Amino acid sequence: MTTTTAATTATATAVSKSGETGETGESVGAGETSGATEAAASARRTARRRRALSPGKRLPASRLIGPVLFLALWAAASAAGQLDTNAIPAPWTVLRTAGQLWSDGTLPTDVLTSLQRAGTGFALGLTAGVVLALTAGLSRVGEALIDGTVQLNRAIPTLGLIPLFILWLGIGETFKIAIIAIVVYIPIYLNLYSALSGIDHRFVELAEVQGLSRLRFIREIVIPGALPGFFVGLRLGVTGSWLGLVVLEQINATSGLGYMMFQAQNYGQTDVILVGLLIYGIFGLVSDSAVRLIERRVLSWRRTLNS
Repeated sequence: MTTTTAATTATATAVSKSGETGETGESVGAGETSGATEAAASARRTARRRRALSPGKRLPASRLIGPVLFLALWAAASAAGQLDTNAIPAPWTVLRTAGQLWSDGTLPTDVLTSLQRAGTGFALGLTAGVVLALTAGLSRVGEALIDGTVQLNRAIPTLGLIPLFILWLGIGETFKIAIIAIVVYIPIYLNLYSALSGIDHRFVELAEVQGLSRLRFIREIVIPGALPGFFVGLRLGVTGSWLGLVVLEQINATSGLGYMMFQAQNYGQTDVILVGLLIYGIFGLVSDSAVRLIERRVLSWRRTLNS
């Protein structure tokens, strides 16, 4: 009898402990699940805050929305008769004029001439800007010799140099290309030199501690650090080449888009002038987009607000 009672008591105790253990396990499991749920909710709230602060996803072909909207408003105003057709012809009139100029061979010749002038001047300006910026940004002697002169040149209106360059170089292609090169090299120099000067000195100290040679220091630290500033200057230089070209081709020129527009002004052909302006705008937009595409590819390692 005593033995049976002892066995029954032991069994009840074991069952009680087992029940307590089960309840404790369920409580721990519920606590872990609750903690994981709270962590997930916190992560979602953080992600929502980040999405709210960032500009959002990049829209496809977003840079074409503005020009397309402008053309749509222009066409709508022309169709409604709200624009004077003698001052601002309708878009379809401008397109018809462009087709006529292209078919008679005038427009292809002028476009090719303008591209050659802008391309040659841009190449010279790009080379000069990069060489001068590297020399001034990496050497105190170069900075003393170059930076002050470039700043003086920047203060002088570039188009004001046209009469002097005509006296020096004549009225041919040389002076036009020289002016375009000056317009291009100044923003490239300023932005690249500023980027070189703005590299954190801690990187210099790190390179010295690591024992990097000057060539490796320039290749691995200076050039990557200066690339963002260089691309800003490159975009400004591309735009400057077209801005300079539209003025220069109306001075003692016999071909080019600017010459075509100048001749159209003499005969009151507003549609031809608009054809030239639209082509200049397309060239500027395409070249700037190409530079931005190259910039995104080259600087893909950067994490920026617009990435």
